[in-house]
Amino acid sequence: MIERKDILSLAYLKKADFSGSCQGMRFRFHRAEKNAETEGQGNGGTQAAQQVLEIVAWEAPYCFDVTPEAKKQKAEVAFSEEGIQQGIDWLNGLWQAEPERWKAAKGNW
Repeated sequence: MIERKDILSLAYLKKADFSGSCQGMRFRFHRAEKNAETEGQGNGGTQAAQQVLEIVAWEAPYCFDVTPEAKKQKAEVAFSEEGIQQGIDWLNGLWQAEPERWKAAKGNW
């Protein structure tokens, strides 16, 4: 299982992506900006950039760049310590839901 100590800090994630693996499941934490409409006066609101953390999981042995989009699973959480923990919980949930899938991918090395 992935634990909080396995993922680098928010300060690191502000500057670079973090990727790792766990028993056949590869994953990546990526900071992204998402436009969110904010309340405004008269014009229906304005667009404001909001930082989010995108977590992507896919089967080993391939890297993120060569894995087809159709084989990637994604989640989006707040860019915060709580968001990191939510991402970890999501990844662990994926692994626990299909352990045989991930174990088989581990054997593809």
